[in-house]
Amino acid sequence: MATAKEILAKIKEEEIEYVDVRFTDMRGKLQHVTFDPALVDEEFLTDGTMFDGSSIAGWKAINESDMKLRPDLNSANIDPFYQQKTLFLFCDVLNPDTNTPYNRDPRSIAKAALNYVKSAGVGDTVFFGPEAEFFIFDDVRWSTAPHDTGYSFDSTELPANTNKAYPEGNMGHRPGPKGGYFPVNPVDSAQDLRGEMLSVMGELGMEPEKHHHEVAPAQHELGLKFSDLITMADRLQLYKYVVHNVAAAYGKTATFMAKPMFADNGSGMHVHQSIWNEGKPLFAGDKYAGLSQQCLWYIGGIIKHAKAINAFSNSTTNSYKRLVPGYEAPVKLAYSARNRSASIRIPHTDSPKGKRIEVRFPDPMGNPYLTFTALLMAGLDGIANKIDPGGPADKNLYDLPPREQKKIPEVCGSLREALDALDKDRGFLKAGGVFDDEFIDAYIELKMEEVARLQLHPHPVEFDMYYKC
Repeated sequence: MATAKEILAKIKEEEIEYVDVRFTDMRGKLQHVTFDPALVDEEFLTDGTMFDGSSIAGWKAINESDMKLRPDLNSANIDPFYQQKTLFLFCDVLNPDTNTPYNRDPRSIAKAALNYVKSAGVGDTVFFGPEAEFFIFDDVRWSTAPHDTGYSFDSTELPANTNKAYPEGNMGHRPGPKGGYFPVNPVDSAQDLRGEMLSVMGELGMEPEKHHHEVAPAQHELGLKFSDLITMADRLQLYKYVVHNVAAAYGKTATFMAKPMFADNGSGMHVHQSIWNEGKPLFAGDKYAGLSQQCLWYIGGIIKHAKAINAFSNSTTNSYKRLVPGYEAPVKLAYSARNRSASIRIPHTDSPKGKRIEVRFPDPMGNPYLTFTALLMAGLDGIANKIDPGGPADKNLYDLPPREQKKIPEVCGSLREALDALDKDRGFLKAGGVFDDEFIDAYIELKMEEVARLQLHPHPVEFDMYYKC
């Protein structure tokens, strides 16, 4: 555990020019404010610093805007992208009058969930391992003007560019539709770019493990070693930060949109998870695929509450353009040891320590603290109430006859449906005081603004379908 004195010594010895404190808003966007080191003392690091929370979406009103940021000293690191040497720290958001966690701070909510795991006697450690996919483009443009609405993007990897004239010539090596999985260069044009991303992540202590091209042209994935919930959520925020900034340094642009490209695969974020207690894996046992009964109940909880979880794990209107059959998106709420058409997969491993589940319907657009916490709380509800997940689904669920398919529940089909499900099914989130009604109501109100904006704006496809009617 780092101490304030150690951080202050580091600032002095390494001649740190600025100190950057960071927090995450309700939507999942990383925010920051930068201080001169002269203002950073032991009280700053241990008690926190005041800031105005009234301009953060979904947070305090202007008449009660004063909030406090308290740095997590164990998160201190040197930012690799700033010209001036800058130390950054992740922060929890506190109520300044009581020094208690702010009930709309996602990081504090995730910490409350971990306390609940321990107080409920379930375990003492929760591990998460997200696999976030993303696209890298050379150019992106859009307009939402009332008279000029549309978007375009480009990448040298797009199949549409096979006949494009480039000043240096068209080399012709690019993946076709759904043809981007694991080709070597020159078809995989981003080997060095992804390698640079992994190198930066290694310098930040994020424990990167691998990188590869994904299924769609211009789509990619990097792999990080699993860790505890808070560390992993912090690292996922850094993961996005590194991907965006390294891409920009290479003159490119990265996006974690779930479905930027029509008629090809979207970007998901498979989330591996397990619970341990006193160094022992609680998900290993003698049931299906080597799982414990406790793990099966955990799965049952996720299946039962999946539609409410969608409000956090698939938190945008764009998320539901990915969650459709035919593009490797797992919409069926079932579990299986090897069947990737099921929304919950049991990865094969011979070691009890490796026993875990992989929830496949989330995407990387939302708030990682809230996504992980919602999954955890649903699983804990499954354990507490011994929710039976039913039998495994070892057949390809998309090849089943329509009558059989209808028997298998599915994830939500829209953000509106997910928010409605969250509104009706919120009790499991409030167990142990982890979430409260005020936060859930504020979150629903915030996300409904996005639903309304898209719903009210005419779409280019509507012109194509209806203009001549």
